[in-house]
Amino acid sequence: MSSLPLTVRSRLLILTAALLWSTGGAGIKLISLNAWQVTCGRSLIAALVLGLALPGARRLPTWRTLGAAAASAATMVLFVQSTKLTTAANAIFLQSTAPLYVLLLSPWLLRERPSRGEKLAVPVFVAGMGLFFLDQLSAGQLLGNALALVSGVMFALALVGLRAAQDENPVVLLWGNLLAGLGTLPLALGGAARPGALDVGLLVFLGAVQLGLPYAIFGRGVRHTPALEASLLVLVEPVLNPVWALLLVGERPGVWSMVGGAVILGATAWRTVQASRPAAAEA
Repeated sequence: MSSLPLTVRSRLLILTAALLWSTGGAGIKLISLNAWQVTCGRSLIAALVLGLALPGARRLPTWRTLGAAAASAATMVLFVQSTKLTTAANAIFLQSTAPLYVLLLSPWLLRERPSRGEKLAVPVFVAGMGLFFLDQLSAGQLLGNALALVSGVMFALALVGLRAAQDENPVVLLWGNLLAGLGTLPLALGGAARPGALDVGLLVFLGAVQLGLPYAIFGRGVRHTPALEASLLVLVEPVLNPVWALLLVGERPGVWSMVGGAVILGATAWRTVQASRPAAAEA
């Protein structure tokens, strides 16, 4: 890869990060540990990887970065919980509604006014969310869908916090994982399941390869990639997540859930392109 132009390498790094992130749903489904144990082990391992890979993250957080880290930790906890309860597709697609909440929160938290195109995206996101509840769902799946929706809200708060923190983003990522890992440690230690060799291997994979490493390589790739391209390239994650779950776990999401996911991803891509046009015109 070193012989490739810098711009090509940067885009390949972002695609690699999205590919690794996308394996989370299948990995969480395959592991026999409960959600608290998965969250705790995964996040502590990821924190270790980030601390080794990102020297700039080894600092105490400020109050501002601590708030963003708390939102990031809540996102990770809720995502694992929802993935255990509902389908991997539902969990990732409903978390991908985060741009909707960013639109609603930006005027108050960042003093950023949404454009007309962004406002038009709101009912599309809402319609996409509604489609997930047209499938026949068990009580557990309904709870999982609800937790995935809350995960999207927390993800939006984390994104707003990351935007506000800017140069302190590595600190947010490291402390987000530390808070998620240490916060769930008492519940993880009280879990009935005892990890076997496969569980330990999957836990190391989820923490190091699926979560920690992608953050580190994404940070390198995004330095030399326009924000628009980076935003669109990472949509590979929610597209591939249910594919891995189907191939490795045999989990088939409902038809309406897939339609809803396509609507949400389409709205996200369209909103990203629309948002880039004023900046391009200025340049």
